[in-house]
Amino acid sequence: MILRHAPKTVSEIPPRYAGIFSHGVEISAPARFLFLSGQIGVNTRGITQQGFEAQTRQAMDNVEALLHAAEMQQDDILRVIYYVTDAANLKTLSNLRQERWQSDSGPAVTTLVVAGLAAPDLLVEIEVTACQGISDQAQSGAF
Repeated sequence: MILRHAPKTVSEIPPRYAGIFSHGVEISAPARFLFLSGQIGVNTRGITQQGFEAQTRQAMDNVEALLHAAEMQQDDILRVIYYVTDAANLKTLSNLRQERWQSDSGPAVTTLVVAGLAAPDLLVEIEVTACQGISDQAQSGAF
């Protein structure tokens, strides 16, 4: 079973982020996990997309393709870590998350602004953990 935690003992999740963020995600039954390496804005031909939005869309496409290959879907995402190289792009990232990965119960999320990624032209990297095979409860006041 997946239990998403949003207890009253931590800050309330603003309504704008309710579908794209959970404070914690607990797994309490056997399940199938998928741990994705960080996905970047490079397409299947090895071409790096130009600009933050295009790279983020491509990285999201790559995540979705890997989920599909594992016979999983967006709702199976438990945790996402976003690495961005410029804090000025955080608003664009938030908008893309709302557009692409909005759901009834958001994953646990960490967003980091970093000095750089593996190559100087990379602007974003997305790391995902997904889980399938157990039921899901929307939210909990547990803890």
